[in-house]
Formats: sequence, structure tokens, C-alpha cells
Amino acid sequence: MRKPVARPQQYVVLPTRGLRAASATSGAGLGAFLARLNEARSAPTVKTFAASAGFKVGPAFKVLDSIHDDGAKLVEMTADTAQDLLAAQPGLRIVPVVYYRIALARRQITNRVKAAATALKIVVTVRSRDGSPIRGATVVAFKDFENRIGAQGTTSAQGVAKLSLGGAGKIERLYVYPKVGFWGALKKNVSVEDGIEVALVPVALDFVDGLRNYYGNAPDGAGAGVTVGVVDTGVGPHPDLVVEGGTNCVTGEDADDFGDNGEGHGSHVGGIIAARGTPPDGLRGLAPGVALRSYRVFGKGAEGASNFAIAKAIDQAVKDHCDLINLSLGGGPSDPATQSAVHAAREQGCLVVAATGNDDRGPVSFPAADPLCISVSALGRKGTFPKGSVEEGDVMGPSGTDADEFIAAFSNVGPEVNLCGTGVGILSTVPGGYAPLSGTSMASPAVAGYAARLLSQLPDVLAMPRDQDRSDAIAKALLQAAKDRGFAAEMQGNGLPLP
Repeated sequence: MRKPVARPQQYVVLPTRGLRAASATSGAGLGAFLARLNEARSAPTVKTFAASAGFKVGPAFKVLDSIHDDGAKLVEMTADTAQDLLAAQPGLRIVPVVYYRIALARRQITNRVKAAATALKIVVTVRSRDGSPIRGATVVAFKDFENRIGAQGTTSAQGVAKLSLGGAGKIERLYVYPKVGFWGALKKNVSVEDGIEVALVPVALDFVDGLRNYYGNAPDGAGAGVTVGVVDTGVGPHPDLVVEGGTNCVTGEDADDFGDNGEGHGSHVGGIIAARGTPPDGLRGLAPGVALRSYRVFGKGAEGASNFAIAKAIDQAVKDHCDLINLSLGGGPSDPATQSAVHAAREQGCLVVAATGNDDRGPVSFPAADPLCISVSALGRKGTFPKGSVEEGDVMGPSGTDADEFIAAFSNVGPEVNLCGTGVGILSTVPGGYAPLSGTSMASPAVAGYAARLLSQLPDVLAMPRDQDRSDAIAKALLQAAKDRGFAAEMQGNGLPLP
């Protein structure tokens, strides 16, 4: 039987250890080989190089991107070529490109109701409390919430979403997620016979949400002298945010385009850490005095960030002397590229803080599951979000020492959890204004922001050489600042960092 034609796919090519070939960890000549591979961009050069190096290449072989001349590469090739390359250089690690998603908690339909001629048509009208229609809100209707069966849609300019649901009956849960300026809404056991009206609560910037309940509004200089990198969908522009710089690490996009890609997630994360507004006219993060840097790893319109882009971003943040790096992303399998970047950051004095993920108390996702990350679950508190908001669906037992506190129903938990952070109904900056969001995506920057505030008060640690001892000292101070909230260690780790 003729062998099927292999299709090209993307791989990350790594040295034996880390992101760069070093004599202590890689065989002689591997660094030079990777440097030559980096130069092999045109077809004639590739073929000449491959022939001299002892491996075969097909027309699909391309070196797409590189983190270091003598280090990690993004390569497009067939599986056959990957095997030939490994045979020529057995010291290489060749791993597939995998993708991670943002760690935002939003309920979604996984099993849509099957269309039928007799399908029930539901009209959901979403308005502000003053009667104005709200456009662009996501409406999610579950006929069977446990199995995530239902339908979803987006409101029109008239604030209307039309959904098709099979058969009569009630909607078990109806979620409404506006883009900006309003709290979301949750309705349970909703009758659908005459349509559904939903009135949303507008955001008030002096509202005491979960973050401000524990930390208040930070003084102007909190976090001064500390640099924090946000590896995300991009940060800003926003009136409350000052972004010192950054890099777009998405292969094929403009490296200088490190602002928000339109999703708003990275700007929200950045605001939790470092927003400089003053309520009631703006919002303030935990450490408004930090130097905030943005490393975009999600492309325009992309749902996932590749392990190569994330590794490249972490590496660049370390080069830029970031003291802390926030990863509000995860969900993919453990992979050597991201792991190598995280470990290299720790070796160079930089601490990585990561979200555990939002799989309804599932196991901690990677990269938060890596032992050298500070892994953060999401804590919520009753009374820090409006009645009838989507956050009411995140309340779940058991309670801790304080009966009003809970580990969010969406939060992943497990033995890898180091700390919990405020992650339910957190107000922050988004393109065009302000919005509340929930997720371990919000809990992680709350911890990173607190860590920056704490580190700025530890000049001896800040002045340490950028090595493993320094990052360990930062981690030690942060972990020792945690206060036990009365939950099991698998849910809260050491607890919630507090003054």
C-alpha cells in the first residue's frame, strides 16, 4: 500500500533543556546547529543546510519564527521530516504546537438543541434599567444546565436576541453577558411563553466589589520600582492604564502591536494589577505604581494562544527585567515549550503567577499545574455583586471560616493550588469603559498585583541578583503573606494574600 501523503504541521524545536542550547545541558554543536537552522529561511538555503546536516526536507519545510538564534524555533514540516531532523540531531526536543485559552468563566452551550420545524422560538430583550436597549450582549439559555444543552445568541441594536429551543417548557438558567458598562444577569427556571425581558444593572465605579472589599483603593505609589508583565490578549489603550511597553509575540503579526486585540481580557487583567484611575470617575488596581508591560500572545480574532507564542512572551518579559509575570490562561496539555520558559524565568529571578482554570472544580490546568508557577484559584464573597447578577451562579459550598466566602463553583482546584485570589465579579478596565468579569483569570492578577505591592516594600529582595534565589525570595514573601480562609488546602493553598 502506498504511504499516504503527509501534511505539514507546526512544531516547536527546542534544545535538550531550556530555551537556549548551553554546554552544560546540550551536546556539542547543538547551539551552532540551531543557529544555522535559524538562518535557513529560503528554499535553496534550507536544502543546502539539510544536506550538510544529514536530514531530508520537503517543500513544506519552513522556519517560521525563533526565540533565540541558538534556541527555540517554530518550524512547519511534515511528521516524516520531524523524524529525520531528530535522527540527525537526537539532542533536540521536537514538540507539537498546542493552544491555550483565556481563563475567563463564562457559561457556554456545549450541546445545542437540535433544530426542528416545531422548535420553540424565544425572544429575549435586554435593556438598561432606564429602558435603553443593550446591543452586543451574549444571551445563553440552558434547557438542561447540567449537560449544557440549550442555545445562545447576541442581542441586536434593539437589544433583542432570538433563540431556537426544541419543545415547550422552562429554561433552567438564562445568562446575559454584556460587553461593557453593565453587570450580567442570571435568571433561573424562566417561563418562555411570552418572551423574556432582562434589565441590567449599570456599573458604578464606586461599587465595592470583591477586590476592593479586601484591598480598598491603593495609594498612588503602590508597587513602585516593580515591573509586571501581562501575557495575554494585549493591554490598553485605556485612560486608567499606563503601559510602559511590550511585544506582540504572535508569529506573523506586528511586534509593536501589543495593545488589546479587541477581546478586552488583557486590559481587564492589566487593570486589576495597575489601573491608575480614581473612583467614582475611574478604577484603581492593586499596584498603580508598577511599570506595566504587555506581551500579546492571542492573535486578532484568535481563540487560542500557542505554546510557542507564550514561551516567546515569557522569555521577552524576562529580557525586559519583569519581576512578575501573569498568565491568565491555560487549559492545554503540559508541554515542554511553556514549561521551559517558566523554569527559565524562575532561574533568572522572575516569578510566574498563573490561573488554575475554570472547569467547575476540575483539576488544575497547565501551566498553573507546573510546580514553579504560583497557582491561583478563585475566591468569591457574597454581597460584592448585585442581586440577580451572573455571579450568583458562582456561589458554591463549602464555606470557610467566614460564611460569606466561597471558592467559586467554576474554579479548578487540586494539590497544586498555592493561593486563592479574588476572582468573582471583579470590576476593571476594558476597551470603551469598565466591566465586571469572573474567572481564575481575575484571581491570578489580583495575586500578582498584591505581590507587586509587597515586593515594592522589600528593597533588599528587589536588589538581589536575578537568579533562582531572588525568585524564591519573592515567592516566599508572597506565600507567607497569605491568610488562611478556612478552606481545604486543595481549594485555597496557603490562603488569600492580605496585609
